[in-house]
Amino acid sequence: MSGRDKQQRFQRTPGKGQSRPRGGAPAWRERRERPDGPAILYGWHTVAAALANPRRRIRKLLLTENAARRLSDENIDTRVPPEIVRPHLLDARLGPDAVHQGFLAEADPLTAPELGALPREGIVLVLDQITDPHNVGAIMRSAAAFAVNAIVTTARHSPEATGVLAKSASGALELVPLVSVQNLARALSELHDTGFLTVGLDSEGSADLGSVELRQPLALVLGAEGKGLRQLTRQTCSVVARLDMPGAIKSLNVSNAAVLALYIGASRLGLMK
Repeated sequence: MSGRDKQQRFQRTPGKGQSRPRGGAPAWRERRERPDGPAILYGWHTVAAALANPRRRIRKLLLTENAARRLSDENIDTRVPPEIVRPHLLDARLGPDAVHQGFLAEADPLTAPELGALPREGIVLVLDQITDPHNVGAIMRSAAAFAVNAIVTTARHSPEATGVLAKSASGALELVPLVSVQNLARALSELHDTGFLTVGLDSEGSADLGSVELRQPLALVLGAEGKGLRQLTRQTCSVVARLDMPGAIKSLNVSNAAVLALYIGASRLGLMK
């Protein structure tokens, strides 16, 4: 998790399913830069979960013949008349690296709850300018596994809830509300004022998370790749804790740190029953 993880300092080159820089960007990247653009969802788990979510309005559904047959075999209602296309058309639409499995949906973004409406029990995750959509998607998947009430993220310096993030979340985008805030420090203060214990995670934390006295509602705050928690974020948290490791490598990728922190938090709070 630590922002000091040296592996996170290196510039990533676009890999499989990863978003590309402008100029080589798939068409959906250009459309999502408009605020009224649809969320682009692709891949079996992502699209099937969206179709099963009554809160998700599907605008358009593109399927290969095999994908349409799979939905029929699984008795999943397409909700809108699908357009049957050949796989190469989806490749052209999304880019050759996108693992679409024959499924592509355009949908309205989900409505997020207000910060003050979050439950006063359980756990929420707060992401401090984590920019890699693969990491955020993996964190969302872990959050769904641990029944996290919401993920709070910054409006700027965070990926859109579409494309690569949605694919990496493997359906979790439909299960865990994503709350976007303009000012993270102010949001943390609001959470604190409404009863949350806000615990920042950083390699320079004053205590190991396993020894911190935790209570509900709990907000676990994770820092950005390469930088960790910003100074104002650290100052706003109730506690800044670390994850002690017994091995030679003392820090984790942020998505791995998230699942470890969630396990510790859920276990300590009695939420694993």
